[in-house]
Amino acid sequence: MLSKLFQSEPPLDEPSALWLFDAYAWSLRNLDARVFFDESILVTPTNEHFPGRGNSVSEMAALMFERVAAYAGMAHWPFRLLDANACTLEPPGQIRIEGALRGSAGLPATAGQPGISISYDPAMLNNPEAMIAGFAHALAHHLGTTVQETPPGGVQNWPHLTEVVAVFLGFGLLFANSAFNVKVGCGGSCGTTAADRQSYLSQYDITYGLALFAVLKQIPDKQVLKHLKSSLRGHYKRCVKDIRGRGEALERLQAYRQAAPA
Repeated sequence: MLSKLFQSEPPLDEPSALWLFDAYAWSLRNLDARVFFDESILVTPTNEHFPGRGNSVSEMAALMFERVAAYAGMAHWPFRLLDANACTLEPPGQIRIEGALRGSAGLPATAGQPGISISYDPAMLNNPEAMIAGFAHALAHHLGTTVQETPPGGVQNWPHLTEVVAVFLGFGLLFANSAFNVKVGCGGSCGTTAADRQSYLSQYDITYGLALFAVLKQIPDKQVLKHLKSSLRGHYKRCVKDIRGRGEALERLQAYRQAAPA
């Protein structure tokens, strides 16, 4: 009885933790494990990763979006950034990405390629972490649509999976710091967002996904904790401990590094 008294509570319920492991396995299988292990970085809400200032709202939004696309390994995709207030819906065109879907091996879009419209709400500039996370979520949505494999748990989990994909792309800190557990539609052509970013997954689920990213990438805890909001730091430490204690499940994810083509 005393041993149970001093056991710490798991950071997430077991089905949620297992689903997040499955979501990472899905991402590693389908979204280039080599790029994840060799090129993806932990994006921080700092001037180091988002330098410069624009002279207008549109210039600031463009600067942020360009950095997000670059860190996601999708700078070669034919995106068009539009102010949601002036955005008109367009039928989506047939998008073909030549070469690698993402990463340094990607090829620039060919001339005349239909663009993918990504919209933003200018009010989001008052909350740059939420705006960056919104951009990352929109890119994760479009990247995920290239995959034929059904999301873990079925298609009803698609919006939840796209948030995990955004964390997998390196944006977990910005997602965890700006998450609100209110269900909204995920990014698409001319889809708008509110000034506060709203999410399908809770901040605790997202933080577990962030911890998975850091453990797989061997990122020291202190490098994450100094940028994570204080209310989640204790939870993050419990997540890391839980993940490191799942030996076989963690090894299965790490094995994708060896399986990835050079």
